[in-house]
Amino acid sequence: MSNKAIEITSLTKMYDNGRGISDLNLEVDQGDIFGFLGPNGAGKTTAMKIMTGLMKPDLGDVKIYGYSILEHYVEAMEHVGCMIETAESYPYLTAYDNLKMFARYYPHVDEQRVNECLEMTGLSRYKNEKSRRFSLGMKQRLGLAAAMLSKPKLLILDEPLNGLDVEGMLDMRKLIKRLAEEEGTTFFISSHLIHDVELTCTKVGVIYGGRLVNVDKTQHILENYASLENYYVSEVDRNGRV
Repeated sequence: MSNKAIEITSLTKMYDNGRGISDLNLEVDQGDIFGFLGPNGAGKTTAMKIMTGLMKPDLGDVKIYGYSILEHYVEAMEHVGCMIETAESYPYLTAYDNLKMFARYYPHVDEQRVNECLEMTGLSRYKNEKSRRFSLGMKQRLGLAAAMLSKPKLLILDEPLNGLDVEGMLDMRKLIKRLAEEEGTTFFISSHLIHDVELTCTKVGVIYGGRLVNVDKTQHILENYASLENYYVSEVDRNGRV
């Protein structure tokens, strides 16, 4: 298994409206918490959909732990958990029953693991409530619990803090850091919440106009800029935003 969790090579996907991603090249090491920043329409979700096999690229490839998502999809996704765009669930099932349903896809996931994921995401006390009654933040927690079920080595999360209150954001930040430090879980996270990315991610990539304009370690960025927000604005301005 490659020590590179993700290797993106010349990835291109263009839409009729001229948006998309163009010639994206990126490597993410095992154990990184990678933050993917960019304005709306920059191509974040498109890239993540291709990474998880939900969309085919026009050109290029993505390798996950050395396996191409185009040629060896099953092997590539074997150690991946993901939540893209919205956290889907069965609205008339309880949180517990939703996870039990998802657990059927993983032969090694038992009832104990289901309860662990409910506990880690703060849903234990709501385990018997139907998800149709959940707030957006609670649905996000349930989506994250589902993504974590199989103890994946890599979690690909699109706007995971969307809809969470302040307490929920703090809980998720702590959980992400704990999984990275204690279990070596790699994270690829897109977010528009720059402050949370600054406090959570070890490395940051900025995408603008469908192109990856820079990648750097968070620590190095903060040695040169007052905040990640200042760095982000500088990168976006430097690449032509008015």
